[in-house]
Amino acid sequence: MGEIFSETYANNKDNLNPLKSIRKKFHYPERDGTPLLYFSGNSLGLQPIGVSDSINEQAKIWALKGADGYMSDWVDFHQQFLTDFEPIIGGQWQEFMLMNALTVNLHLLMVSFYKPKDTRYKIIIEGGAFPSDQYAVKSQIEFHGYDPNEALVELQPKKGEYCLNTEDILSTIESHGESISLILLGGVNYYTGQKYDMEAITKIGKKGGAYIGFDLAHAAGNVSLKLHDWDVDFAAWCNYKYLNSGPGAPSGVFVHEKHHRWKGARFTGWWGNRLDTRFKMESNIDPIQSTAGWGISNSSIFSMAPLKNALDIYKEVGMDRFVEESHKLTGYLESLIMSELPQISIVTPNDPNQRGCQLSLLTKNGKSVYESLVNKNVVCDWREPDVLRIAPTPLYNTYKEILQFTQILKTILN
Repeated sequence: MGEIFSETYANNKDNLNPLKSIRKKFHYPERDGTPLLYFSGNSLGLQPIGVSDSINEQAKIWALKGADGYMSDWVDFHQQFLTDFEPIIGGQWQEFMLMNALTVNLHLLMVSFYKPKDTRYKIIIEGGAFPSDQYAVKSQIEFHGYDPNEALVELQPKKGEYCLNTEDILSTIESHGESISLILLGGVNYYTGQKYDMEAITKIGKKGGAYIGFDLAHAAGNVSLKLHDWDVDFAAWCNYKYLNSGPGAPSGVFVHEKHHRWKGARFTGWWGNRLDTRFKMESNIDPIQSTAGWGISNSSIFSMAPLKNALDIYKEVGMDRFVEESHKLTGYLESLIMSELPQISIVTPNDPNQRGCQLSLLTKNGKSVYESLVNKNVVCDWREPDVLRIAPTPLYNTYKEILQFTQILKTILN
């Protein structure tokens, strides 16, 4: 065994890890008193310490104030979180909103930014996009009276490959020219773990006159993002994966500031009305001149409360340091697999700049391997038809855990 496959090496790396104290800020799950090896932060992040207190605080306000709590505590509850998203998403706080769930928000954004007409009616997505995205896009196309078989362009990797080549993405966009109405891709592909070159895609898409949006479900809180500077039109993300805000946490929305005086179509509700005129109960909306203008209903207070604890951790760590340590931690897992487990193929790009925390693994009888891992107290993720997803998250995973996982996997495979 090489040096990296030793417990001494892993322990030394953990001792030198600048984020080692952050792990103590999370509840770590157990099964029958045994701590789990948790590598599923790409599905549901762990609970930060203090979440119960944050929820109970809002419950106490409800108990003590009743309806008076709306104006004193809840009417602008979401605003306390928006500046914390600036370094995570790469935008200005006025460009963010917290509301609804991810696919609901994608639909609401497509109401505004998918405007098919005449010869400009196509939507480009990645082939094998997350099913919910496929359902949403196809239903939007059909709603406008178009045939998805004609209006939907799905980017496909080269034969025998899993990941998309950036040059192929850009050439496909160029080849469809002015027939493209919308480009809507995942920032990081849920299946392969590939991070797309969002800046280059946005630039070439804008050149052809299309609107550009991203589903950041697997990118937010995972990879470096600069949506404002890249001139992205819109994006949406969930906060319960890498951002550790709990099941059902409200989704985040980004709309570039250049659209804040929007005069086109959108679905509206009174929470998108300016606060100073909202309670005049007028019949015509007076929209907020920011992304909050896409808001519809009041905040889900109990679901939103855990964001405070989660975002405080990100504020302490910083995205630059998160990404730096993520590269090291995921790189360690990659090195162990490549050196000790020749039965495994890694689908995810080996360039750290083209991925986040996740490695997608292929192996013979993969579903059985996954079930064996579960039986050995490993929490990871299986995605049909053939990928095992492992996401070592630098906020709470350790080098020793990665070593233990690799040893367990090696035992199963042998």
